[in-house]
Amino acid sequence: MTMTKIGIVNISDRASAGVYEDIPGKAAVALLREYLKTPWEPEYAVIPDEQPLIEKTLVDFAENRGCCLIVTTGGTGPAPRDVTPEATEAVCEKMLPGFGELMRTTSLRYVPTAILSRQTAGTRGRCLILNLPGKPKAIRECMDAVFPAIPYCIDLIGGDYLETNESAIKVFRPGQSPAIEGKK
Repeated sequence: MTMTKIGIVNISDRASAGVYEDIPGKAAVALLREYLKTPWEPEYAVIPDEQPLIEKTLVDFAENRGCCLIVTTGGTGPAPRDVTPEATEAVCEKMLPGFGELMRTTSLRYVPTAILSRQTAGTRGRCLILNLPGKPKAIRECMDAVFPAIPYCIDLIGGDYLETNESAIKVFRPGQSPAIEGKK
């Protein structure tokens, strides 16, 4: 049996240059370790906001490294170098705009600038690619909102079966859960 692989890609010019510590990527790993009961290992990268490099990394993680899920952090705002959603759209076969819609709706409860965020999600083969914001607090808020749908989405595209720690997060799979509950 092969180990489940999940990609974590922090997209940040400054973190990739060593100016800032990679706090968002580490926060995403910690959150996934909290959520998942399935044993998994991270495929990890900290890269600059360069669309060709982002695309190459996403394709490599999905196709060559066998990730069933890739979460990106950062690069989703309106600044000229924020190109994570464009890179994601360029490599995905199907876009899933509901993920971004729910993350923005959730974030609007906390900050009015959430309308500036362009998070999105899509699939490439058997991999779900999810763009998250770059701040650890926002990463948790957004993941708490969308993660209940992630394992079933990965089931539907033929990816690895993800079991969760139900004391941390409840997921929805038709026929298994009576209601959508989200975070406990």
